[in-house]
Amino acid sequence: MKPAGTLRQVSDFSDFSRGHWLQELLCQGEEPSHVLSSPDGQHLLVLQKSRSPPLHQVVAFQRHGIGGADLERNWQQPQTALVGLLFLQSPGTSGFSALALVWEHGRTEVWHFVVAVGWQLLQTLELCQGARARIVSVCSQGTSLVWCEERPPLDAHSDMSKCAFRFCVCTRALELGEHGVRLGTLRIVLHNSPEYQVLASPQHVFLVPATASFATTSKFLLIWHPEKAKLIITAPSAGFVHSKVLRSSSESDFRKLLLGSVGLLSCFPPLDIHTSAVSNSGGLLLVSTKGAVNMVEPDGTQRHVFDLEGGPLAQGSPVQLKTFGSILACVLAGVLYLIDQNSGRLIEKKILNMKEVHFLESPGEEDSIQLLAQTGIYSFSFSKPEDSSRPEPCLVEMVFEEACRYYQRRSLSSSKLTVEKLKKGGVFQAPVALAAILQHSLCQKQKSARGLQDTYAKLLSTMSLELQSYMSLELLKTCVVCAPESEVESYCEELVEQEVSRVLHSDMDKDNLAYLNSVFASFPKAAWKATRSCLQLQQNGDGLLVARATPEVWKKVLGGPQQEEVGQNGVVPLFELICASFLRFKPKWLPSFVELTQQYVSISWAYSSKEGPEGRVPLYKRALGVLARKNKRSEADDEMELELLLCSKRPKAVLQALHLLICLKRWQRVVEVAEKFSKLSPLLNKEIFTTLLAEFAQHRELDPYLGMLWPLCPAELTASDILTVVLQHLPRSQEDPVPFSSEGNQLTVGLLKPLLQRVVQRPCVQDEMYSDALQSPTFPPPTPPREHKIPSKVAADDAPQPPTARTSSPSALVQGDTV
Repeated sequence: MKPAGTLRQVSDFSDFSRGHWLQELLCQGEEPSHVLSSPDGQHLLVLQKSRSPPLHQVVAFQRHGIGGADLERNWQQPQTALVGLLFLQSPGTSGFSALALVWEHGRTEVWHFVVAVGWQLLQTLELCQGARARIVSVCSQGTSLVWCEERPPLDAHSDMSKCAFRFCVCTRALELGEHGVRLGTLRIVLHNSPEYQVLASPQHVFLVPATASFATTSKFLLIWHPEKAKLIITAPSAGFVHSKVLRSSSESDFRKLLLGSVGLLSCFPPLDIHTSAVSNSGGLLLVSTKGAVNMVEPDGTQRHVFDLEGGPLAQGSPVQLKTFGSILACVLAGVLYLIDQNSGRLIEKKILNMKEVHFLESPGEEDSIQLLAQTGIYSFSFSKPEDSSRPEPCLVEMVFEEACRYYQRRSLSSSKLTVEKLKKGGVFQAPVALAAILQHSLCQKQKSARGLQDTYAKLLSTMSLELQSYMSLELLKTCVVCAPESEVESYCEELVEQEVSRVLHSDMDKDNLAYLNSVFASFPKAAWKATRSCLQLQQNGDGLLVARATPEVWKKVLGGPQQEEVGQNGVVPLFELICASFLRFKPKWLPSFVELTQQYVSISWAYSSKEGPEGRVPLYKRALGVLARKNKRSEADDEMELELLLCSKRPKAVLQALHLLICLKRWQRVVEVAEKFSKLSPLLNKEIFTTLLAEFAQHRELDPYLGMLWPLCPAELTASDILTVVLQHLPRSQEDPVPFSSEGNQLTVGLLKPLLQRVVQRPCVQDEMYSDALQSPTFPPPTPPREHKIPSKVAADDAPQPPTARTSSPSALVQGDTV
């Protein structure tokens, strides 16, 4: 059952200083107001714009009891526009320390509020260094200000493509003290960039392209990590793309940052962003023009949260977003949506009779959602159900839900509904309630006592196993409630094991999969133990992972609903759930588990079958997707990625792992992988050897392993093929080559000599083809000697001569080469 939500008014602005004026401001504005609430909830700032006269004003309101001087700033349209209202906070302080008003040309006013004194101007600062700079977006990240500013070119007739990259992202530390404000040095995060909107989370800054940005750069987002000085490129349509640590100012150039990813980024579709906001968990919430709400995590990954109703969103229709704990609140067209941002489940949908709504901070009350309207402040909270001693209403509601499913099944199948069919369908979600209501309905229909007894007996006999399981489950729940704290964990593990086993032995539909997701999220350790038990995972005497699960269980693990079927509302397939448990509790077993699943797939499904899991996305790629969703990357994760690629034994995956090892310069492992996987197929052997031969031509890191590398040479490679590969991959020197280099890292003929000897001395393929024919007894025998009388001189000339060396042999040339 969904918790019932209630909306109640908590303030009519009478508890604010100048409350009537606050209400008038909210009602008289021609354009939607911008309302900002202080972190402690004691202050409200209203930015109001009016067209006639063209007047803009910022007014601060505070609650009674902390009164003092008011804050009010007015300016007309031709003057510089206000681009930011920011509450600043010093480390180690509660509430807020100051308020910053940032103007378009960089002038910043820092105001401070003192109880019983009011608002006081601390200092006026200049953020920008150039007089022609113009700030387009600003945010507060920690103790620093981050903004995107426009730096127009000096030449008014510059190329339009160059003018599009006239922006830069800057940051300056802002230290608040008792006697004033100290502004740090200017640091450029990114220059020569398009226009970005900067949004700050507690640890990161998101750079969202502006709507009028350059077309080719509006296909991805940037995420800046200030502590690591790292920029991440991510595309919502593809996830993480690239990351780079900015060590110097030369690396902060936008065009150099994208230099290695231009080809990949050009294939992505343009971003579809209607509204963006930062959640309290640090992620970026994006609402598309189609109403899809997505979450971009700080590591660049993206997940779908929810789809808003109402069709495409118009460009001017406002969408309000804010997170309260794990609840995402969204207001669209007068409708309030409350969504669980972890699972994507719609908790509540409520129609608001309010023209303009703003979300406010609710400090210390995550369950309470504060709304500001023109008539006051409202709080939306979930009412807890009252404890009732009569279970009849709940029981009847459960039965009605079951009856709807039963009647729907009967109407679709157009056949008589029987108890056996109900049991086979596996829909006994409330067996005791169902038995009670069936008995009650039969009594209402005034059936005979004998008929009632027979029907009820048949029902109970059919449901006996379900009832026993249900009663044991209720007994276990009772034990959990009454057990001491030291025994609760063991009872919970037993309960989770029963539930996981029950679901794995029933139909794996979307509801059961969503239920398993919640079990794995709530009880991760118990779910891991239950998975090991259900799959019967253990190590044999040789240390290898074995699984003795039944084929039915394997099919549930691999053949259940996939990601495209369950959607993106936080639910992942069962295989990904199990891989995540392996990664958390027993990461060394994950590659072996993926290998076991591949073996089962090869037995149960045809190789080309699209019904099996390998016909969609390979299992090793699904496991790599789970690994990529980890928040923190470590060396163990890199090793895990290599093992997952190698355990698949697919040529592309093996070559990808080989290239990763080469990038990591782990040459001993490179040679071991080459020796192991060259035996799989001649084509893979040729690719591996060619790759390593190219590496051998470029540097001397592989020289200690040549004795293991040369035997991997494929039979079809000739000496000319080898020399061609070597010459194509020789490093190009910037200086003129010299005969005798002192560096000692150049490739010499002596290093290639053992390989060339091996290739030349190896029998030719054509010789092997004709060797049998030449040695066969069916070949015409030699002509017998003729008995003619030969003169003595001729006989002396024909006497056998001592053998001489044949210099036409290629092998002799190589063997006798001492030059």
